[in-house]
Amino acid sequence: MAQTVRKLSPRQAVRAQEEERRELMRSLSHTRALLNQAYGGFNTTSDGDLIESFVFEINSLQARYNYLLRRVKELEGAS
Repeated sequence: MAQTVRKLSPRQAVRAQEEERRELMRSLSHTRALLNQAYGGFNTTSDGDLIESFVFEINSLQARYNYLLRRVKELEGAS
């Protein structure tokens, strides 16, 4: 099964890049909200297991946020 690669016109490429950037920005916003929730949970619990859980969740969300931010910067650099 050979796949053909469809070449985008410059206008289509710009539109696709803008849509990807919008999606990345939505994901950044959502991840930031999840981080705030995780920090809120971390700050209000005293149970050791929950604290550990929130620490892992915060670390995971921070890694995701850093990735998304790096992708946005890469897209802006490619423009």
